[in-house]
This record gives sequence, structure tokens and C-alpha cells, in this order.
Amino acid sequence: MDKISKEIRDLAKEKDAVILAHYYVDGAVQDVADYVGDSFYLAKVAKSNPHKTIVFCGVTFMGQSASILSPDKTVLMPDLNAVCPMALMVDADKIRQMREQYDDLAVVCYINSMAEIKALSDVCVTSSNALNIVKSLPNKNIFFIPDGNLGRFVKEECPDKNVILNPGYCHVHTSITANDVERAFREHESAEVLVHPECVQEVCELADFTGSTKEIIEYAENSSATEFIVCTESGVLHELEKRAPGKKFYFVGAKQVCPNMKKVTLEKVRDCLLNETGAISVSDELRLAADKPLERMLELGSAKVPVTA
Repeated sequence: MDKISKEIRDLAKEKDAVILAHYYVDGAVQDVADYVGDSFYLAKVAKSNPHKTIVFCGVTFMGQSASILSPDKTVLMPDLNAVCPMALMVDADKIRQMREQYDDLAVVCYINSMAEIKALSDVCVTSSNALNIVKSLPNKNIFFIPDGNLGRFVKEECPDKNVILNPGYCHVHTSITANDVERAFREHESAEVLVHPECVQEVCELADFTGSTKEIIEYAENSSATEFIVCTESGVLHELEKRAPGKKFYFVGAKQVCPNMKKVTLEKVRDCLLNETGAISVSDELRLAADKPLERMLELGSAKVPVTA
């Protein structure tokens, strides 16, 4: 363990803090964390972990979710400017308009959203449980926000539902094109193509497997294949190489990096622990409203339905 990582671990012990890291942050930050995972897993850990302080190494909506689920804990973020652009791609007026337009409507909110939008929603989802949760809802009409690509994937898998899409998107995943994937496949013909459902339809159609970041990792670990073309954020490579040593992973485009996730550095993790800076919280009124769809996600997301192409 290098000097700064040891400083972080010592400070975490001193401050009674748990460090959570998303798969997309820098590998060195993942290594110093107590828990590494996707949004759903980390939300569960944040709620159940006994430590009084949570250091959330990710983007701001993740810290907000942790604060909503654990109002008695201090949530620190190494960089409060690490904001997911997709989280801002839907507004409250649009949600109200859809509720007026459609009877029997469920507003299904991808966890990649801000607290104000969660508060107006019926249930939150992540890419690992969106399909399962939408299938479990009694509502015929579903307004899926903010990501239109994940919403489209759910719509295709739920033909009995009227899934209404919102034009939000992840700039990292939408930067991956079918031409990128086809070019990579020509260079690595024995590779399987692993795709995150935030990618555009043309890329999803080329997939051998479509699933969340966690599911992509598990698929690569358990597959008999030894080479993979990976269509998600490149930070996942750190965990892939740990879980599937000896296998080869290829990324298809130069833009498979989330600049906001990469704002989280070891130095910033140390400094936020040392100085107890970067605290994130929401008002009591907003927390109570946003807590309901998050809690419903934790409840409905416990059952497992495989997500495959």
C-alpha cells in the first residue's frame, strides 16, 4: 500500500468512515475503498453500513442517494463538481405534464438523477434492476426517465407496457458506435461483445450480452470465452482484470471515459476525510419525498430477472 492509500485507510478508521467507490472511478481509488460496485449495490451498502461517515467516490447523485437513505450519517464527496450530465436531462414540468396526460402512470426514475426528480417519481431503478422492477409494476403506462436508451431497452423487453421515453442519454455510452464495435470485432473475431443498455440501439443489436456494469463483470468472469469487446465506461477494466485474470478486454472508442468519475482522485479522498469537506445533504422535505422511490427500489429490486439481449 502506498503512502497516500495508507493515510486514507488510517483516516477512515479514525473518522469511523466507510469508503464506497463506483466501478467507473480510477482503479487506485477502487483499491482503497471498502466496497466497490454499481449504483444499486452501493445504495444498499450506504443504508446498511454502521459507520457514521460515508465517503462516496462517484458522482453527486450517488452521494445524494446515500444521504437520503441514511439521514443520520455524514456523506462526504471527494469532488462536489463531479456531476452526471444525464442526471440533469429531465425536468419537473415534464413529469407533471405526463401525469396529466396519462392515467395509470408510473414514473420510473433511473437512479442517475437528482433528488428533486426522484422526489416526483414512483420508483427508482438502476441498470441492473430496471427490467425486473418495470415488469413487477401494475401500471400499464411507464414514463422512464431520464435515460432514453435504457428506457428503450426496457421497452423492448416489456411489450405489454406502454413505456414512454425521455430524450436523456449518457455521453460516454452514446459515443460508442456500431462502426466502432464492428471494427473491433474484425480485429478480434473470437471476442464476445458486452454492451451496457445505455448504449444506442445499433450497438445493443451487436451484443452477445447486454447488462449492467455488474452483470457485464459477472458475465465475463463466468463465460468460457477469453476475449471480450467491452461497451461501457473503461473504469470497469480494473475489476474485470481482477475477476477474470488471463482474459483479454478491448475497448472500442477513445471517449469511453467519464471525465466526472475521473475527477475523484486519491488526493481528494484523503483531503475530504482529513478536513471533513464535501458534505452533501438534502432538505428534510426533499429527503422524505425522494426516500420513497429509493426505498421502493430496494424492496422491488431484491428479486432477480436476468437481463440478456
